[in-house]
Amino acid sequence: MNALTIPLIAVGLAMDALAVSIASGIAMKEIRIRDALRMAGFFGGFQIGMPVIGYSAGVALSYVISGVDHWIAFILLSFIGCRMIYESTKVGVKHVNPLGLQALVMLSIATSIDALGTGVTFVFADIPLIEAVVVIGAVTFALSLGGVYIGDRMGRVFENVVEVIGGLVLIGIGLKILIEHLC
Repeated sequence: MNALTIPLIAVGLAMDALAVSIASGIAMKEIRIRDALRMAGFFGGFQIGMPVIGYSAGVALSYVISGVDHWIAFILLSFIGCRMIYESTKVGVKHVNPLGLQALVMLSIATSIDALGTGVTFVFADIPLIEAVVVIGAVTFALSLGGVYIGDRMGRVFENVVEVIGGLVLIGIGLKILIEHLC
């Protein structure tokens, strides 16, 4: 195993969480450090938990999940993205709160479902589980935390269309995951 293997896996797995964090930062009206930490904590925590579950489940689960993981991510991200777009067009309607427990759990599952299958591969690639999940969780946490603030800055610049952009980004990520797995 190359010394760069685990960090590169971590960055690859964290990219969806980063993109969703940016979209969420765009959607949030006011960013507080505890909100950004909460989102980063959920994303990092799920990125730790999913490989552990995948590792524990082994090959049998890999066959079941690999057939539908892209659909689960696509449906969850598209649902939240469509909801953001819909609510952005309504005057006086409360905007989607990406920090709500239900939204955070759905986004965390959608952005970490690939980590489940990755955990299975750790068994066969002889990658140390504890080291891998600590690095994956830390990288995801850091990138997600930064992503919220990047989205906040972008939101201030593009204030009139930020939720539509955020919703389209989430749908786009879901579509990307779906297309990658279908092709």
